[in-house]
Amino acid sequence: MKTGEGRDPGDLEPRQMVERVIRVDQAGEFGAVRIYEGQLAALRWKGRTNSEAGRKIAAMARTEREHRATFDRLLTGRRVRPTALSPIWNLAGFALGAATALMGDKAAMACTVAIEETIDEHYAGQAAVLGDDEAELRATVEKFRAEEIAHRDEALASGAEQTPGYELLTQAIKTGSRLAIWLSTRI
Repeated sequence: MKTGEGRDPGDLEPRQMVERVIRVDQAGEFGAVRIYEGQLAALRWKGRTNSEAGRKIAAMARTEREHRATFDRLLTGRRVRPTALSPIWNLAGFALGAATALMGDKAAMACTVAIEETIDEHYAGQAAVLGDDEAELRATVEKFRAEEIAHRDEALASGAEQTPGYELLTQAIKTGSRLAIWLSTRI
């Protein structure tokens, strides 16, 4: 199968599909890094950098920085225009991370669950439309998806679901994440 095979009239051209994948994934990984940076800053403010949650968040942040670096290289190498919304994701990501960490360790982990569940769905959809002609990009997306699922699982094991208002908090974060994904593919 090739990327875009079986597309309908009016659907994106294969090149446009690939550009959107790279653009939105770079934006998403940038946003994820900023969320973790916000969480780590809040933990520093609270004197909890070396807590169990702090160590887990720092490890997740390292993975997200590796993901972002990969998509930064793809953006440049494939000459794909980044989203114009990066300044907003810069501030919004940091604010979301700081706010959830200030709510407590479990709320910070609930944020991770919400983000990673949304990204799991997003990456699965991308892997399904990338053809054999984009096998390397598909493999990258699938590898990163597995790492995001591991982050979600670790956050769940850390008590994320014990956050007061867990369902409301995670649904709000998922809705915002889905909107950010939709906007970043287009703008």
